[in-house]
Amino acid sequence: KLCRGYGKSNEFCRRAATLLSPGHLMVQKRRTKQESKTKRCWWFCFRAGYHSESKAKEYKHVCKRACQRAVDQLKAGALAVEAVAAALVELEDSPFTNAGMGSNLNLSGEIECDASIMDGKSLQYGAVGAISGIKNPVLVANRLLSEAQKGKLSAGRIPPCFLVGLGAHEWAIGHGIPPCPSEKMATKFSLSAYKRNKRKMEVAEEMDTGRNQTKKKRLSAENHSGCLDTVGAVVVDLEGNVAAAVSSGGLAMKHPGRVGQAAHYGCGCWAENACNMNSYSTAVSTSGCGEHLIRTMLARECSAAMQSEDAHQALLEAMQNKFISSPFLASEDRVLGGVIVLRCCRCVEAQQSQNIQGILVEFLWSHTTESMCVGYMSAQDSKAKVIFGITGNIP
Repeated sequence: KLCRGYGKSNEFCRRAATLLSPGHLMVQKRRTKQESKTKRCWWFCFRAGYHSESKAKEYKHVCKRACQRAVDQLKAGALAVEAVAAALVELEDSPFTNAGMGSNLNLSGEIECDASIMDGKSLQYGAVGAISGIKNPVLVANRLLSEAQKGKLSAGRIPPCFLVGLGAHEWAIGHGIPPCPSEKMATKFSLSAYKRNKRKMEVAEEMDTGRNQTKKKRLSAENHSGCLDTVGAVVVDLEGNVAAAVSSGGLAMKHPGRVGQAAHYGCGCWAENACNMNSYSTAVSTSGCGEHLIRTMLARECSAAMQSEDAHQALLEAMQNKFISSPFLASEDRVLGGVIVLRCCRCVEAQQSQNIQGILVEFLWSHTTESMCVGYMSAQDSKAKVIFGITGNIP
């Protein structure tokens, strides 16, 4: 594909954020063209949305570590889907993110996690929902994806791509993924948050004088007192293969068995290589209120929008029309969501040397939540760049 309108510089070009109402929508964009003769180059991005500003420093540190881990994997020859899984493991291992270790506790005081991963080359997808006792849910999702690529099971059975609850846990153990006691996955932060949220709910129920008031207070307790900092990543390698992944502990004080967008197909993440039908390869990961993202299938909607010539405008319109103003969310006072989007294509230019390859990479992010932490890195960078964005205060 011939990509027009881009210079030969490797410098990043920034387009200003745009504010829309309602929903306080923000979109930012960075783009670069990477060229290589013998040096291999990659691009990696991460985000965690809607979280405490007091932990901004910790979020930035874990974001940088995840970026570095993904790039190290790619330098060692890993595929994009392997690199994105490695990045998610780093994020899940952090006690400051709502994924894996330190995830939100549900109403019963237990941790149930969701995760999914998608390979843009094969279009295979793997996911787990409401899984307990597994330190890194994304590894189970990735194993489901890789097992599905091997073909049918005995007697012609179709391999699963999405497992939940006890069945997911047993499948993981059977495929060599070690268990982790739930009490070891809870941290002092998640335990204190659970006790605090439980007290708030008890007080709200005692003060309640009407059914509708109870519902509103319970909704408020779930949406505002708990973390919504789902983690995710998108990756592209030199061959143009893309991959995306997402992992989450879900809403604080959620009902046991609840599965959020992080596990649902087309809702938590999406990755699709360029083909005859699509000019661009795209990878998307989402964050926010799972119920809002599930009802709008935001990841897939944003990916489809990226086939337009102006990616920035396309993402603005997708977030506004498919999410904020979506008829499926008409009853909601405020919709909570965020996305990171990676779009790339090969550049064809008149070059003296046929060994030079060019890949144009565009990275955009958008959120209606109060904050969002975004990091990005290529193999040409000495370290990751991280931005902690707050609605109304874009750096």
